[in-house]
Amino acid sequence: MKVKKNEPMRNHTTWRIGGPVDLLVQPESVEELQQALQQARASGQPYYVIGGGSNLLVADEGLPGTVIQLGGCLCGLQINGTRVIAEAGVPLPLLARKAAEQNLSGLEFAAGIPGTVGGAVVMNAGAYSSQISNVIRQVVCCDKNGEMVTLDVSDCQFSYRNSRFKRNSDYTVVSVTMELTLGEQQEILDRMQHNTSLRKEKQPVEYPSAGSIFKNPPGDAAGRLVELVGAKGWRQGGAMVSEKHSNFIVNVDSATCTDVLQLIARVKQEVREKTGIILEEEILFLGRENLESAVDSPSILCYNKIDKNIKL
Repeated sequence: MKVKKNEPMRNHTTWRIGGPVDLLVQPESVEELQQALQQARASGQPYYVIGGGSNLLVADEGLPGTVIQLGGCLCGLQINGTRVIAEAGVPLPLLARKAAEQNLSGLEFAAGIPGTVGGAVVMNAGAYSSQISNVIRQVVCCDKNGEMVTLDVSDCQFSYRNSRFKRNSDYTVVSVTMELTLGEQQEILDRMQHNTSLRKEKQPVEYPSAGSIFKNPPGDAAGRLVELVGAKGWRQGGAMVSEKHSNFIVNVDSATCTDVLQLIARVKQEVREKTGIILEEEILFLGRENLESAVDSPSILCYNKIDKNIKL
């Protein structure tokens, strides 16, 4: 188990934003994860479980307590016929590629998503009209007592960019069983390449970001609404609404968490005033009390107590 003290969280988020955490723990096995969770709970300090940090905004002043990071750890992967079992730390693009090598279809949408399996399950990640819950059959979790629990997909309460795991801090995703379908390898690879090319063409992959900021409202697209109010190119400090894709906020010059939050609040206010629609964030937030009232953004989650922890 790797343990780092006062580790800058900007080194562990795709936005490259975030102050230091007291302890960063990287377990290298399920047993070490159980041990880390038990120690974190026993400490009485806040703790957080993250994956690759790909949709995560961390406070500039950092975090008290412990961050348990599964991205880069827990990377076991088994493929048996059309059934795939992946541990929480497996990168999504790697999973999609390994599946394609076995002529398995169903994960082409994930080829360019810079996240982990565990984070994808928590957020019910998706793209191009697909989402990971479509292929999940079971999820193995570690509960608040350190015991392993297996949940069928029907118990995971998946919905658009949401799940039981996002709403309930009692479960940490450990591994996922997926059922894929056999296909023609070249067709699968072609779809993956097409999706990856679209992502590079339409998204600002040249800058650090957290992916899409806002969920799509029913029957509409968040990016269209942000562009409609003229927010493309808006800038706050080192953060900017992407001129390439208006549902991205990019880190163009050492952006801070405060820069991003102020820009989010400005965009939401403008969209609400001009369209009557209240945008809801996809990203999640770690640190700083009373954030909701500061930015009028109840969907950005703020966790500072021992009974409120997130798993991304």
